[in-house]
Amino acid sequence: MGRRLHGRGALFDTDPAGLAPRLVGLRPHAHRATPYEDPREPPLVVLSGARGLGKSAVLAELRDAYKGHTPVALIDCEHPEFAAPPSGRPAEAWSPVSQALLVVAEQLAVPVIGAGRIQFPRLMSGLVAVAAGGWGDADSERIRREVQRILLLNESGSWVTGFAGRWAGRVAAKVVAAATGTGPLLSAAVEATLESISDGFAGRRHQRASAWYRDYPNAGDNAQRGLILLSGHFRAGGTSREHAERHLVRALLADLTDAYTGVLPRMKRLGRPLVLLDNAQTAPGPGLVEAVLRDRSDGVADQVAFVAAVRGEGRPALRNAVRRALPEVARASDWAPDPGSASSRALLVSLPPLSPDDTLHIVGAVCSDTQVPPQLPHATHRLTGGNPLGIALVAESAAQNLPAAASLGELLTADLRLHPEHDGRPAYLELLDRLVPPDRLDELTVLAAAHDHDSACALSDALLPEDFGPADVRALQTRLLQEGLPAVPGRFVGDPFVRTLLLLRLHHRDADHGQWRKAHETLVDHYADPADEQVRYRLHHELALGTTESAVAYLRDTFTTLPTRGWLKALRFIASAPYFHAHDTDGRDFTGRDDRRAAVALGLTDADHEPPEGVDTTLHLRIRRLLHAVWQLTDPLTLPDEPVARRLRFELEQLSNLLPAGNALLWQASRDWPEDALAGRPLRIPDDEDGDHDEDGDGEA
Repeated sequence: MGRRLHGRGALFDTDPAGLAPRLVGLRPHAHRATPYEDPREPPLVVLSGARGLGKSAVLAELRDAYKGHTPVALIDCEHPEFAAPPSGRPAEAWSPVSQALLVVAEQLAVPVIGAGRIQFPRLMSGLVAVAAGGWGDADSERIRREVQRILLLNESGSWVTGFAGRWAGRVAAKVVAAATGTGPLLSAAVEATLESISDGFAGRRHQRASAWYRDYPNAGDNAQRGLILLSGHFRAGGTSREHAERHLVRALLADLTDAYTGVLPRMKRLGRPLVLLDNAQTAPGPGLVEAVLRDRSDGVADQVAFVAAVRGEGRPALRNAVRRALPEVARASDWAPDPGSASSRALLVSLPPLSPDDTLHIVGAVCSDTQVPPQLPHATHRLTGGNPLGIALVAESAAQNLPAAASLGELLTADLRLHPEHDGRPAYLELLDRLVPPDRLDELTVLAAAHDHDSACALSDALLPEDFGPADVRALQTRLLQEGLPAVPGRFVGDPFVRTLLLLRLHHRDADHGQWRKAHETLVDHYADPADEQVRYRLHHELALGTTESAVAYLRDTFTTLPTRGWLKALRFIASAPYFHAHDTDGRDFTGRDDRRAAVALGLTDADHEPPEGVDTTLHLRIRRLLHAVWQLTDPLTLPDEPVARRLRFELEQLSNLLPAGNALLWQASRDWPEDALAGRPLRIPDDEDGDHDEDGDGEA
């Protein structure tokens, strides 16, 4: 496995072989064959997951691992070259799929060890026919430029930068002359292309290629007519264009099959050609994936290894895909398609987050020349949830900003310089640019504080433009699911890392934190009904504003009335309120690094605090210290404080002595919670065999 990747051994291992060598038939970074897992038909592998989980990094590593050993092509379906036709080319003679096929074939054509350049006569002929459909009013120079690039797909010599190969140059001249003559433009261009293939190449393979379009529907055994029909279907758009594009994909695969049927030893190719599609949820990705799956389902075989990456899993074309988590395919995928379902020929593999050990190794590698606090790797894993991009950028910020930055919050707000020639910008902004839909960043920044649809609508009314209404809130919830972010009861943005970054942006949008305060004040009002069972939501947002009295009173007064497990969950949820740094009563920042929670938790402020009249002073102060300890220790933007963890243990022990009915649960929490906090884990609720880590404290939205 490449040195850049961690936690992806199930893909790249060689002994025993991981998924990639079993799919491609070659060991990574070596020209050594390995047995295919599925020799008759490979699955179309789809890597799924949210942004930042390393899908693009895996595809880049696959390209590097097999480049030069077998034909490899990698495209990013979100690249601008697939978004719109080049200048001067009409939309009816261009599509993202046709452009992708051209780019993929150009990369696959490059010679590899033991085999020469691959030629694509079928695809070349089809792409010329498609392009010719847009030459009605084109000048000869534009036609020459377009046709020369396409014709190079059939060039047998080495790649020529900036100039067409000798054969391509001659054919281009004929095509341009035919297309600018007095006869029918399309048929003349197609005829010139087919004649040039037949005249220039006497081999049986090229003769087969020149006749391939005879089988196009309604072509009547006439290749020229088949290409003209394909061009017409392409120009018609809609399902007709999809039909034509499917034949272009089939042409690419047929050309590749021809390249692997040579009988001479010097032409023997090891492994399968590899096509990598990044961001395949975006055109041209769906068109390419569906065309391959439908043809394989219809019995049109090929031996190309496709690996695509998509955000989320709910894609219609993958409805019946065989689904596996990455660790499950480490030794065998147990993939078997359903003959009646095209989408079952896809193998959908979800990429998991990285482990704490992976995080430790990444931080250590990036910060090899930097003195790192011992808690930083564990705290980084807690913050990011194992998100590879998050770990990498937090580690890079640590390498650039330690020891000046004293917390993860400061590492995120410190400037991060990713390229020597570019100025730095706060790390949290760099992360948000890559982890959330850029067209909805402002709306998500506000709605990240919400818990459900109703509270999101309340925030929308208070802080977003008037034209962003309830329907837009629902659409954004759907968009987050499509992006692969989890749905978590009680959180509008379910991913804790993404939510933390969005709330950090909300906090820093204005100098006086006005929008931050208004957002939380809006939610305090939204949950203002004291009889409402969701009162803990109001206390959560009061705490985010720095108001602790109501939370202390609630936890104090319910200590003996709530079931102990429910009380612990309420404490955990209320104390999950975000806290970035201290402010005065007007919202202005205190200077320095004043985090008052530790001082309160350690009892250093008890003497200055006057409990309300008529309450048990000892219990009141103990609950106050406990709340601040949990608040500080579970804050994803701070490093765990060992003295505070020890105090947390002591306070829970003392509370267990006061409540005989809940003694065992409180005592167990006194052991588990400090250990969890220092290890960077969510706080466990005692006797929670199902791993109940719901963040809202009661599972209600």
